[in-house]
Amino acid sequence: MVGFFIPFWLMWIIVGLIAGWATGKIMRGSGYGMIGDIVLGILGAIVGTWLFRFFHIGIRGGFLMTILVATCGAVVLVAIARLLKK
Repeated sequence: MVGFFIPFWLMWIIVGLIAGWATGKIMRGSGYGMIGDIVLGILGAIVGTWLFRFFHIGIRGGFLMTILVATCGAVVLVAIARLLKK
């Protein structure tokens, strides 16, 4: 069986970029640039995973679920940052 292999670090970058971009659209921001989106998405994945586990929400489902969890976490991060900025 031949499988498609993406290095782990590249997967984090792809998930971070997609989640960061989606967060910019959801939160109606001016965007964070490509590097900012990647960092926001990766941090969002960490926060989102913690939040989903804290509330006992199953996070199985592969790549799309990973992007959803990362986006949710990134939205929470942006919301907290905006509250602290005021």
